[in-house]
Amino acid sequence: MVVPEKEFDFIVIGSGSAGSVVAARLSEDQKHSVCVLESGPRDNNIFIHIPAGYIKTLFNSKYTWPYKSEPVPGLGGRVIGTAQGRTLGGSSSINGLIYNRGQANDYNSWAQAGNHGWGYADVLPYFKRSENRITQSNNNSYHGTDGEQPVTDLSWKHPLLEPFVQGAQKIGIPFNADYNGAHQEGVGYYQRIIHKGRRFSAYRSFLHPVRQRSNLCILTNTHVSKILFEDKRAVGVRYFLGGPGGSIYTVKARREVILCGGALNTPRLLQTSGVGPKSLLNEMGLKVITDLPGVGENLRDHYAVRMVAKVRNVKTINELRGGLQLMGQVAHWDYGIP
Repeated sequence: MVVPEKEFDFIVIGSGSAGSVVAARLSEDQKHSVCVLESGPRDNNIFIHIPAGYIKTLFNSKYTWPYKSEPVPGLGGRVIGTAQGRTLGGSSSINGLIYNRGQANDYNSWAQAGNHGWGYADVLPYFKRSENRITQSNNNSYHGTDGEQPVTDLSWKHPLLEPFVQGAQKIGIPFNADYNGAHQEGVGYYQRIIHKGRRFSAYRSFLHPVRQRSNLCILTNTHVSKILFEDKRAVGVRYFLGGPGGSIYTVKARREVILCGGALNTPRLLQTSGVGPKSLLNEMGLKVITDLPGVGENLRDHYAVRMVAKVRNVKTINELRGGLQLMGQVAHWDYGIP
């Protein structure tokens, strides 16, 4: 569906973990018209929805932005892949299906920097509102049960999981039954965005159930190239249909343009639209709308150290995600088995 030269109250750029929630909430009010622009295709690949199938999409450039870092001196000059989701649901459609909130200290540091309303105590009610915690050991102080996002505990534990947890405790790492609760430190079991054998991305949880709202328009394969400004106010966006080189369209916003492009694409789009460090924008030949030196700086990534081992007489996750074992996971998805 193409909507050339049309106006909406709100334009939401990106349909990932932020964009899907924002668009769903805004469109609850029928007085507001909302347009969602997603650069990638629809989430109609079966392996997006089968939990064990994420390895089939994580490195598939049709559904990801296959970004790579600069050579990292501390890693022997290696280049590290940093895949970002590029489909309905964004990275929540291609990631490892783990439900993990940010550190409380991070939110508090945002509030202390002047972003009032972003402290952990401020955002916790919204975490609870969005969550449907499906478990027998729910802590209502930190979790919700009436929200859109299903969150479940492990339904199957690998035979090596318990020995690993016990080993961590023996070297002094405390057991943590709920790392999304009072504190995050410790060893424990993952909470997941899996329910009835399926991945529940942000799009599937929040936006897909309400996609037929008359005041909501969801466009895919729309590559936003620029945010349009009048003076310093965002009034619309320009996008390519089907990616760079495609037909160019403009959509206007009567009230707000809401940028939900992710940790990498949000600052990139701001810079190409003229918001960022003046020296960099001048160097790239871009018109400066606002000189904002922090745009594109201070990224904090959460690299993980992966431990690789050979095991005997135990099937690993690597075996479950390929061949006949993967077909078994497809059956779980087909029949809605946890």
